[in-house]
Amino acid sequence: MWIIIGILLLLVIVVLFKEAQNKKLLETVTNKSRGTRTERKLVLKLLKYGIPAQTIFHDLYVKMPTGRYSQIDLVVPTKVGIFVFEVKKYSGWIFGSGYNSQWTQVLAYGNSKYRFYNPVMQNSKHISDLKSQLKQFDRIPFYSIIVFYGDCELKDISNVSSETYIIKSNSVEETMNILMNTREPVTYANKYEIVNLLKESVANGEDNEVRIRHVQHIREMLSKNRQSQG
Repeated sequence: MWIIIGILLLLVIVVLFKEAQNKKLLETVTNKSRGTRTERKLVLKLLKYGIPAQTIFHDLYVKMPTGRYSQIDLVVPTKVGIFVFEVKKYSGWIFGSGYNSQWTQVLAYGNSKYRFYNPVMQNSKHISDLKSQLKQFDRIPFYSIIVFYGDCELKDISNVSSETYIIKSNSVEETMNILMNTREPVTYANKYEIVNLLKESVANGEDNEVRIRHVQHIREMLSKNRQSQG
């Protein structure tokens, strides 16, 4: 009896210790008030993969000339270019084309279907918004990486460019290996300019008013889309 209790206590201690370690590691990049839990899982995965904390930028709000903000889940400058991550969490089967504005989530073996905005287009817009900020971005490769978490299966995804990667979360390390080891190294004209932009975009997200205005803008866009489709 006491042996079982001792084993259980040891397991609890191990779990708590691991959680504390993960929390400490995560806080080198972000904190639990930023983004979603799924995004933070990806941050932790990238850190454990070996990406330096100072090159991971989470929950960015890139200010546009119109005064609007483009919210990006994760941006990681690397030796081969800039990785822009979009994080999704879904269950069921996922169908979509790079050309269609809406993708489909299928649940209950086809009995329930839901539409959601094409994440390829979504992240392409994020990359376009980011590239518009600095002239040197014209000479740097950008890679769109869309990571699906949750109990979902990517059933039929078509018409996606070679610089876009649509993957499940368990393929993040493999995808990073492919990109880091097969792409040519790039030269950054001014690394400090890029870091300052990304830091500023992360700092924008600390402003509660910025986040509220961004959510209102998204709701307005969704409302217009529904009206145009109706």
